[in-house]
Parts: sequence; structure tokens; C-alpha cells
Amino acid sequence: MSGNGASQSNPQPPAAHLQPKGRRWQRVGELRPSQFLFSYGIGAIVDLPYLSVLVLGLEEWESTLPYGRPGGVEVIHEERLLQSVRAVLGPQVERLQALPRAPEDEGPPNPFDTSALVGIPVTSFPRWLLCPACRTLASLSSNLFALRTDPFHPDRARYVHSHCPRRPKPPTVLPARFLLACRNGHLDDFPWHYYLHQGKSCPYPRFKLIEIGVSGEVTDIQVRCESCGAQKPMSDAFGQEAARYLPPCPGRHPHLRQREDCSEQPRAILLGASNSWFSLRLSTLAVPEAQDPLEQLVIQHWALLSKATSEQEVALLRRIGQLAGPFEPYSDGQIWAVVAQRLRAQEAEEAGQEASGRHSRPFLLKVPEWRILSQPQSAPDTDDFRLKPVAVPEGYAGILERVVLVERLREVQAMIGFTRIEAPDELLDLGAAGPQSKPQRVSLSRRRPRWVPAIEVRGEGIFLQLCEEPLRAWEERLAPTLYSADFLKAHSDWRRRHGLAAEPLTFPGLRYVLLHSLAHALIRQLTLECGYGAASIRERVYALGPEEENGPMAGILLYTAAPDSEGTLGGLVSLGEPQQLGRHLRAALEQMQVCTSDPLCAEHTALGDGSLHQAACHACLFLPETSCERGNKYLDRSLLVPTIVPERAQLAFFGDLLQQRLPEQGQP
Repeated sequence: MSGNGASQSNPQPPAAHLQPKGRRWQRVGELRPSQFLFSYGIGAIVDLPYLSVLVLGLEEWESTLPYGRPGGVEVIHEERLLQSVRAVLGPQVERLQALPRAPEDEGPPNPFDTSALVGIPVTSFPRWLLCPACRTLASLSSNLFALRTDPFHPDRARYVHSHCPRRPKPPTVLPARFLLACRNGHLDDFPWHYYLHQGKSCPYPRFKLIEIGVSGEVTDIQVRCESCGAQKPMSDAFGQEAARYLPPCPGRHPHLRQREDCSEQPRAILLGASNSWFSLRLSTLAVPEAQDPLEQLVIQHWALLSKATSEQEVALLRRIGQLAGPFEPYSDGQIWAVVAQRLRAQEAEEAGQEASGRHSRPFLLKVPEWRILSQPQSAPDTDDFRLKPVAVPEGYAGILERVVLVERLREVQAMIGFTRIEAPDELLDLGAAGPQSKPQRVSLSRRRPRWVPAIEVRGEGIFLQLCEEPLRAWEERLAPTLYSADFLKAHSDWRRRHGLAAEPLTFPGLRYVLLHSLAHALIRQLTLECGYGAASIRERVYALGPEEENGPMAGILLYTAAPDSEGTLGGLVSLGEPQQLGRHLRAALEQMQVCTSDPLCAEHTALGDGSLHQAACHACLFLPETSCERGNKYLDRSLLVPTIVPERAQLAFFGDLLQQRLPEQGQP
């Protein structure tokens, strides 16, 4: 682990397993849980030291899951998240399942034990490989390449060119650099034969990939057929004229091992391109929803207990060890009474939703979180959730309603799909996205999934709630302005281009833009002292107007978390104390007045260039993808403080605050 305040007691990371044709699964590497969810999940290409592999769909996981083995399949209990996953993927989803990992053994691992088969299934991709010695380009089906594995050193797995004419020892081959992808989420090997021959006959094609320069750019790379002498530069596969040389989209989903019809125009991409895979996730904080300890336990284990229909079934679950540990002090009758009460309440809620035509939305994950964070005095302390209200920093009493230190939290995240070429649309719209929406959410399995992979992390955070009265006055001041109308128009134009509904109600509002910008500014400032990098601190923005259902909300939670059982060690939460937080708030707002990219950044508008941010860029407000819940959209530092553009000075919410001389804050 890096030195960012995380505990050292990490769980065994999931292993990646490759299955050569006709052979058993071979272990080829490891992935951290956070890597799986954010970078290398189902459908993504994983770069190993000598291999390039693709993570397979859920059907292939059955042979690498620890069924019947010590530890078994680990189910993550978080009922609110499971309900939101069902709202997107369907009611057949039964559980959130932790990533498979072998039990920890004392001493060196035994690669021949059955536990060595536990892991995440992958397949070699791309299937075309390049010999760096003789420049031969061929597919795995040509039998020119052989897989070499080392059971005691999985990271040394590689393909070699068995009979290379240039080397006496078989050289390690490289994956081909070029792939074919489309916005519907399809991915395939580059069509070398079609691209070079353009439909012309060549009965025995033999390809070589020749570099005629040292830059490595596509203009310096040519593909040549040794049989017929045809050759073409790879630069023709990119740019506006590329469609002339590329075939229709083959409609291939390599992670599902299937094809489908596709009318989308494919495009050539490079292996390792950042737009080849974007994860789609839902996440929630495991906040206590009940004051009664038994009721809270039932909620945490609802995925299991919701299937019980009688007290006898509860007793059976206890006898087989499914309800051991925290349920010991309670009788079967007590547990069943709470379960039956929740079943009746759930049936009544579902009946009400059917009658009104409304169904649960992923955004509703945040409603219980807001209720607990905005009323910390009523929140019970649990092993995974502990709050500590502190005083508002001096000088911010009229702006900040409250500050809450979240000394302990647990976050559960579930993967529900992915996209290619373009980043996914907002999670709020996943359940309503139609077949014309671009990019398309790609399924994790060939059939409707019965479970989805999930991880749980534990950590700490700081919650800030803004006062409603000055915020409402600021919104009323900006409502009739041209700025508000232009931002709404930019939002509607962007959604139309992506095939989404463009009603004004889908706009998150200037309240959200303000809170989102404040969260980014504060994260960038806190990283200077908290011991965590910007990519390790995440945000949750709570923004609803008083006229909206479950409103008003006006708060931000900045938090960090780690997958080990101990969570993190307090480097972030310590900066939430009044003196420290006041100093960092002041510094963050002052930094937002000027950007090194000014005047271009300060004068930027979303209307016309297809973006969804105003005065914001990588030099002032943008954060890594792992930190921002909206993909660096809906940001504008001119809503925080006055910038060098005088016309936008009236937009600043904290403008009057910076003109005041605040008391000296404590130094670190």
C-alpha cells in the first residue's frame, strides 16, 4: 500500500485466470478490488507484464468462483443498493457478490491446489500478436504462437513465437496495437485482411507490421502482405476518411463470446486507449436506517432474510450458520417478528408504487444518507458508521449550517455495466435510457444477471451543509439571468446529442453546480495536507431544491476509503476540526479566483462547444475520474468567487465572504 494513511491488513487480491484451449485455467496475475471496479472490470482489457487479456462475462465466472470451497461465495449485504441495481437491471438480481479470492494460507501458495482456480476469468485479447524480431503479425488461431506459463510465477505468463526465423530462442510476442470499437460497446480485433486487401482475393495472406520511422506514430507504421505484396499505412485507419477503409461493425462482444447486429460505424482505437472502457457503477453509504439494533441487523442482512416465509425458516438459517454472530442474543421469534414487519411494509410500498406509476430510482440512494448526515444527533453509532458534529469554523456561521466529521463509514459499490468510446451518462438516467441513447450500456452477461460484482470499502470523511436561506436568495438572484438560461440550454443540447430526454427537470440546477464546484475546490486543497492523493478522495453531492421531492438538500461529503477491514487512519477527518477546516476553506476559495489558464478558463462558456462546464479546467477544478461523480461536468468556479471576468462577479456565492477579514486560523 502507498503511504496515504491506509491500514496494512489488506485482504487477498482477486487473481486473474486464463484458460488456454483444451487446458485448465492458468493464473496469470492479480487485481486489486478498486482496480476491478474503476479500471479493469468485465469487458475491460488488462495489461499484464507480457500479456494483454480481457475480463470475461459473468457466465464464465461460475468455474472460478469458490463454490464448496473454504470461505465460499461472499455476499455483500446492502439492501438499498440491491434495490437500486434491480431498478436498472431487473428484479431477477438476487445478490451483490464480492469478488472471488482464494483463502489466505500460511506459507507459500500451492499452485496445484483447487483454491488456485479461484479468481476472475480472462481471455487473451487481442487475438492478433506481433513478433518483435521478425515483425510477423498473426492470430492465435494460426498456431504460430505458444503459451508459456509458470505456476509459481503467474506474472511471467507469455506467448512466444515458436519458430521465429530471426532468433534461435523463441521471442516473447506482443499484442497488436490496433483494435476496432463502436459506441454500442462492441470490440473486436482490427480487420487486417479487409483493411489491406479491401475485398480483393489473397488465398494465403501473411502479414507483417513494419515501422518505417522511430516515432511510433501511425504515420510511421505500415502493414504489408508477404503473399501478394499489398501494403498500406496505418494512418488511413484514423481520421475523417477512415470509414472508407473499415468494414461495418462486426457487433462482437468478446467478454460474452457472442455477436449481434450493429448499424454503428466502427472506429480504430489503440490498445490501452482511455476511451476503450468506462465503468458504470452504483454506490451507497451503509448508513443505519433504524434505531433498534435488531431491526438494523435485519436490514443489513435483508438480501437473505427477505426470502424467509416463517419462523421455522429463520431457525433453519441459524442452524446452517447463515445468521451467526450478531444475531446470537435474539430468539427466532424476535427475528421473525421484525422480518414479517418489513415484508408487510415492502409489499405496501410496492403496491403504492404500482398504483402511482413510480418506481425506485438510483438517486434515492442518497436520501437516507442525507437524513442521517443532516441530523447527526439522532444517528446511532455502529461498527461501520460513526458521526461527530463539530462547530462551524469562525466566520462561516451564516453560510455553513453544520459540519460533521464522519469518523467511520462503509461504502458499497456495484458494477452494473460499461460503455466504450464515450463516457457514460449520468447514473440518474440509467433506468430511463432508451435504445437510441448513446453510448449504450453493455450487459455483464448473456442472460439477465442474477448477481452483480460488488466491493465494500471503509474509511472516513467530512460533511458540510450549507445554510438554506442565503442559498435560496442566491438562487432567486440568478434565476432570471442569461447565465442560467445558457447553462440550461447547453445541458439540453448535450442530452439531445446523446439521445436522452432534454426536459428542464433533468437539469441538476445551479445549486448542484455550486456545491459540486465547492467540493472540487476543497478536495484539491485538502490533498495538500491530508496524506491522500486527489484520486483517493471522492465526493457525494446532495443538492435538491425545496420544491423538489425529498428536498431541500444542500451539502457535500468528501471521503476516502480502503478495502481492508480497518479502513483508513484519520488523515482526512482530522482536517475537519473548526480551525483546520476554516483555514482550508479560505485557501480553497482564494485559489479559485485565478487560474493559470486565464483568461481562457475564466471566459469559457458551455454553450456552443458541447461541454457541460463553464469556468473550469484541469488547472483549477477538474479532478481524477475516481473522485468526481459527474465526470467533471457541471462545474464553474465563478459561482464560488469573483474571477477576472467582471461580468460574472454577481454570480459568486462566497463573494462577500472573501471581502471580509476572517480571524487568523490555526496552522498545521
